Amino acid sequence: MTGRLNSAQPYAIGLFRIVVGLLFACHGANSLFGTFGGQTPPAGTWPNWYAAVIELVGGSLVLLGLGTRVAAFISSGAMAYAYFKVHQPQGLWPIENNGEGAAMYCWAMFLLIFTGSGALGLDRLFAKRSGAQSGTAADKTPVAA
Repeated sequence: MTGRLNSAQPYAIGLFRIVVGLLFACHGANSLFGTFGGQTPPAGTWPNWYAAVIELVGGSLVLLGLGTRVAAFISSGAMAYAYFKVHQPQGLWPIENNGEGAAMYCWAMFLLIFTGSGALGLDRLFAKRSGAQSGTAADKTPVAA
C-alpha cells in the first residue's frame, strides 16, 4: 500500500497545486476585477491592490506549475503579511479574526515551496526538455519520508 501511495505522490502534489492555484487566482480575480461580486480597490493602493495582483499572478503561475517555487514563496509571504497585519490584530486565533483563509493559503503555498510543482506542471515539462537537450536525464522525484 505504501509503495502505491508513494508512486502517486507527484500526481497528488500536482492536483493539490492545481486546486490551490485555481482558488488563489480566483480570489485575486475577485479582488482585482470584482468578479464573483467582489469589490475592487483603486489601482495602486497599498496593500489591497498589490495583494490582489500577487494573488492573481501567483495563483495563475502555481495553477500552471510555472515557476511554482518562486510564485509560492511570494504568495506565502503575501498571505503571512495579510494574516499578521490585517487579521491578527483583531484577535489571536484565526477562527476569531476571520483569518482562516489567509493562514491556509500561507501554509499551502509554503508547502509548495518545498514540494515543487509535482506532476502535471509546466516546470517538469521544461525541465525534461532542457535535460534532453543537454544530454542529461536527471530524474527529479520528490523525497519520500
